[in-house]
Amino acid sequence: MFAALAGLATGLVHVLSGPDHLAAVAPLSADADRSPWRAGLQWGLGHTAGVMVIGLLLISVRQALPIEAISAYSERIVGIALLLVGVWGFARARAPERHIHPAAGASFAMGALHGLAGSSHFFGVLPALALPTQLAAFAYLGGFGVGAVLAMTAFSALVGAIAIRAARRGVNAYRGVLYASSLSAVLVGGFWLIAW
Repeated sequence: MFAALAGLATGLVHVLSGPDHLAAVAPLSADADRSPWRAGLQWGLGHTAGVMVIGLLLISVRQALPIEAISAYSERIVGIALLLVGVWGFARARAPERHIHPAAGASFAMGALHGLAGSSHFFGVLPALALPTQLAAFAYLGGFGVGAVLAMTAFSALVGAIAIRAARRGVNAYRGVLYASSLSAVLVGGFWLIAW
């Protein structure tokens, strides 16, 4: 039980403290034509799936995989994906009357990329490897996943509520929220490409 609660707390903190996480889902959540919480739920499930893949592989084969290489390439892909979601958001903000929707699995795919990349391994997987039993390790990973899903669903609902309130004030207010969300994705994506 302790391992699951520790994983839950770590998953919550990990997701909400990652600017790349928040920037990835903000433009999708600000899209007033969608259920904003759904973008966060899908992102959280994707992130959990990516972390679980890495975690299960590490627990199973421990040292045989080139995790550093997988992580480095995933970080670059995250940067590109952030730039793409930012560009999509800018296109959506320029023409809010047109329906320019990302693919249904865009949030899930973005979350999975983040789950395969970098710090997820340190917070989501490495503590699990230090636990004395595989049951405790799996409980920790499960708790981490639940925390990630809850945190991103709540964040998406908040961004969506802000976007919906802005949309009620008028198209320009809504566009401002979508532009700001998209700019954050582009800036963080650019930084990710330069830093990694």
